[in-house]
Amino acid sequence: MSVDYYRRQVGAHQQKLAKFQVDKARLAAKAGEAFRKMQAASSAAGKAKISSTIVSKLREAERYSSEYAKNQTELGKLEIKIADEQKRLITTQGQFDKAQAQEQKKQDADQKKREAEIKKSQTAQKRADLDHEHRMREVGAGLARHEVLHQQTARQMQKLRALPKRITVLFMASDPGVNKLALDLEVRTIGEKIRASEHRDAIDFQSRWAVRPGDILQAINELRPTVVHFSGHGTSADALVLQDDQGRPKHVPKEAIVSAIAFGSDSVKLVFFNTCFSFNQAQAAVQNVNAAIGMNQAIGDQAARIFSSEFYSGIGFGHSLEKAFRQAKAALMMEDAAQANIPELHLKAGVTEEEQTLVRPREI
Repeated sequence: MSVDYYRRQVGAHQQKLAKFQVDKARLAAKAGEAFRKMQAASSAAGKAKISSTIVSKLREAERYSSEYAKNQTELGKLEIKIADEQKRLITTQGQFDKAQAQEQKKQDADQKKREAEIKKSQTAQKRADLDHEHRMREVGAGLARHEVLHQQTARQMQKLRALPKRITVLFMASDPGVNKLALDLEVRTIGEKIRASEHRDAIDFQSRWAVRPGDILQAINELRPTVVHFSGHGTSADALVLQDDQGRPKHVPKEAIVSAIAFGSDSVKLVFFNTCFSFNQAQAAVQNVNAAIGMNQAIGDQAARIFSSEFYSGIGFGHSLEKAFRQAKAALMMEDAAQANIPELHLKAGVTEEEQTLVRPREI
């Protein structure tokens, strides 16, 4: 069966379950009403003085009792139907997931085949280009400009080839105190965006939690990251709030953080301060690294999460830092325009667009 068939079957089971739930609510309401009326009639019979009234109320109570019992019986049958339908839904959902996985596997195989064909075509094209270039050199001085352009292209290709095949993003989280942030949700959202990007295999996303000052250099030396990301709290006094050995807030001044980055590793190209009031830290960091991102004031938890996840999505699609930053700001503007101008990108003087690209395109 096809994926669409199982998808329709899952939808049909879900619709049937929804109808059963509506019927269940209706029967429960009827049963509740019958029970209330039965109690009211029984209470009235107990208070009545006239025998005819007592008999009438007792009959009324018996009638509602019968109706209540009937509703309870129907509810029991409906519960069985719901349970059976849920079993069928689970079975069909499993079949749907299996069919979907098989279809994805086939698509991946087809994609791999297309990529192999493209690579073969590119190899043939490169060989043809080299032959053409050799013939054109014999034409003479009129092709001098073509040679210059070719050399420029070769230099650009060499710069792209110099990029690492795989970069590491070091996410360092610290959230001491009572004003807790949803940092785990930020990590999950960033991870999802990276996995959904074109060059997801080129990004190794590593996280460190409950970060203390001594953890920073250890993690940098251990992982040699391309990107160092701080997420948590910042202060208006340019301090980054980490924690001490007892889990209490530890304010680390801007100068200490910048020094740690400067002497940590020459692999670091970007420092991302996803903390409040971190623009001065970002400005100081670009004395030693190509780029830094900071916040010029306090930023909301959700806004910080939206911006950071969209930024790493842009990196995963092979965009430069500036383009990824602009895309992240656009995404934040669509969600919360009031906070769209809080993030700032700072670049080291003289940094080129090639130096802003962190992920090597697949064809290079």
